[in-house]
Amino acid sequence: MADEVREYDSSLQSQNPISQAQNSLEKVHNAVSQALTHPTEQLEAQAHAAIGHAERAAETASLSLNQQAYDEIEAGLQQEKEDLQNGTRS
Repeated sequence: MADEVREYDSSLQSQNPISQAQNSLEKVHNAVSQALTHPTEQLEAQAHAAIGHAERAAETASLSLNQQAYDEIEAGLQQEKEDLQNGTRS
């Protein structure tokens, strides 16, 4: 029974728009880091694709009642975009 509850909780969490946006932001961070440390067109394209996905996830998360979490996601996403554009980590 406890396993069933845990699976149900995990399922709910994975469907939470804020959690999805946070996961997307983490993927952006990883993709941007890869593009900065190994600058190739392919890795830069992957970073831009991850940013696009995260922007869509953030848009969905904006409908959430958790404004603070959404604001943190947006700030993190903006920082990643600036880092990629500037070619540096701040």
